[in-house]
Amino acid sequence: MIIRVIGPGQHEVEVARESLNELARTWGHDLTTTNPPAAVGAQEDGSRAVDPISLTALILSIPSAALAVSDLADRIQKRRRARDLVARAHELSAQNITLQIVALNQPTELVALDPDQLLDLVDQEDDSQAG
Repeated sequence: MIIRVIGPGQHEVEVARESLNELARTWGHDLTTTNPPAAVGAQEDGSRAVDPISLTALILSIPSAALAVSDLADRIQKRRRARDLVARAHELSAQNITLQIVALNQPTELVALDPDQLLDLVDQEDDSQAG
């Protein structure tokens, strides 16, 4: 599962990363962090410049098993995790930090989902990758 963190500055993005890493650890998982490729644009003199806005984004990966559901009892447990993740997204949005889940090749803001919608999205992503 890929989560994109977008914030107004590098400090805020780092705070969000730590917050999400702490949450993932309570689930027995660790985050994998990847900086997104910097947007590069041509300048008038032919040189290239890095888009500073892209520097305030971070891509995190949580193993899909953290939210993938296998049966009803498992769904109850994973629903709690999904609820915690959505709640964390709401907390961070108060700091102008946006969390997006990248599933089915498109980003969706976590604050727009309820826990069941998040689980369904993860299941759909897993099904599309399996088939």
